[in-house]
Parts: sequence; C-alpha cells; structure tokens
Amino acid sequence: MTKQKKIILEVVRSSNIHPTADWIYEQAKKELPDISLGTVYRNLKLLRDMGEILELNWGSTFSRYDGITENHYHFVCKKCGKIMDLHLRFNISHEAVEKAASINVESHRLEFYGACTSCDQD
Repeated sequence: MTKQKKIILEVVRSSNIHPTADWIYEQAKKELPDISLGTVYRNLKLLRDMGEILELNWGSTFSRYDGITENHYHFVCKKCGKIMDLHLRFNISHEAVEKAASINVESHRLEFYGACTSCDQD
C-alpha cells in the first residue's frame, strides 16, 4: 500500500460524514502537500475495488465515500444532504434473499430519506 493510498484510507475511515473526493483531497493535502486530486480519485477507485471502502452514489454528479464496509444502512436528509449511518438491529443478508428467491445476489443497498433532527426543527 502506497503512502498516498494509506493516507486517503485513513482520512475516509476517520470521518463519519461520508466525504466527497474533494473533501478527502483537502484533508490528504495536510499530510501530503504535493498530492493531486487525480491521485485521490485513482486511489479511491482502487480502495473501492479492493473492498477497503464503499462508494456511495445517489445519482448526483459526485460520489460520497464510507470507511465502514460491513453491511449497514444510511439515512439521507433531503433538506441538508447529511448522510448518517444507521446501525439497526436487523440486517437483510444476501444468503436469506438468495434462498427465498432462488437468485444470486452480489450486493444490495437500502437507504432511508427524510429530514434530519436539525432540519426537522426548521
């Protein structure tokens, strides 16, 4: 693992805001002033492909990244755009769905949308 990849991974894993590549770039520059945005994008793709991070894409022009790779769910505030991890007591497993529907599941995603506590008070 290169120094750049290691720093980028640390930035993503230490954040709970599901950062964008631009935010990750700004944080990585503090450790590696000569790092380029292109290097950040390339390493994010490699880290995603290695299963070290998740790429969250909701059809916008940019992705968000998550350092928690275990299966979990998200809440997206439709007012401010905040993304929060949801640690629920239930978890829908690939195996259960495969068995119930006789299909081969590669991955799944479940998101909840609404207003966060801060926005709901407005």
